[in-house]
Amino acid sequence: MKTRALGHSNLTVSALGLGCMGMSEFYKGGTEAESIATLHHALDRGLNFLDTADMYGPFKNEELVGRAIRGRRSEVVLATKFGNVRGEDGSFKGVNGRPDYVRACCDASLRRLGVEHIDLYYQHRVDRTVPIEETVGAMADLVKAGKVRFLGLSEASPATIRRAHAVHPMSALQTEYSLWTRDPEDEILPTVRELGITFVAYSPLGRGFLTARFRTLEDIPEGDYRRNAPRFQGENFQKNLDLVAKIEALARQKGVQASQLALAWVLARGEDIVPIPGTTHRSHLDENLAALDIVLAPEDLAQIEAMAPLGIAAGPRYPEATLVHVNG
Repeated sequence: MKTRALGHSNLTVSALGLGCMGMSEFYKGGTEAESIATLHHALDRGLNFLDTADMYGPFKNEELVGRAIRGRRSEVVLATKFGNVRGEDGSFKGVNGRPDYVRACCDASLRRLGVEHIDLYYQHRVDRTVPIEETVGAMADLVKAGKVRFLGLSEASPATIRRAHAVHPMSALQTEYSLWTRDPEDEILPTVRELGITFVAYSPLGRGFLTARFRTLEDIPEGDYRRNAPRFQGENFQKNLDLVAKIEALARQKGVQASQLALAWVLARGEDIVPIPGTTHRSHLDENLAALDIVLAPEDLAQIEAMAPLGIAAGPRYPEATLVHVNG
């Protein structure tokens, strides 16, 4: 397994991680048994970087991951997150970065995961009503207490990243990044590179759109979050299919799948970037891992970036109510 160093830590992670969100919520089509089998298969293949959050499920994903890694904890670099508040009924209750909430969330996550420490603890979304220094100060206390090893942020603005990093070193910044979401290249990637922070790319396959498995909205199961995502709607869907067709054509020339080409592009953007595509199937995991062996020449990268320039995707990446919590 190819590996990459996680900034400001002594952790080495697999060059490709595994996003576990879809195993419990938002995406349909998988089963818990297959999800756990996929997690075990990932560890068997040498993939060690697992990403979850307290809000997935809600609260169920950490339990699932905890069951899957029981007896194999030493093989895992375990990342989870706090900050998005959910009710037991699944309701969304906003964002909370207050110190007391940080401490309570960590204890609850440790319990659900069944572990003694969390390797990488992220603030999932920035609470704009609480100074980031207060939130990160509480996170740093968790490090001192031995409950957490290293810290990160998710969907944070460059200014917030700098302020947080001044309180305690940030090891990772997690933000959406793919061929149809290249926004971080403007300010966020330069900022984290200046500070030596690893960039963890979530949704590197555009929530599955860049796999070329979806041709119509009907290809997405009922109850799946993506049926209501802006880029999967109406004219946006067709325009984005045009992008996928171009990626598919180039992938065929290279004898690989569209998803593999899309992942290989993210991997080629730098050794300080770790994509974490999610999947609930072992076969898809193996397809993703094969992207690690694809070598893209400079002319390949230029061709890919010409067909998928910044802003190419039709539609915002989240509904308006969710967008207000990104780049905080």
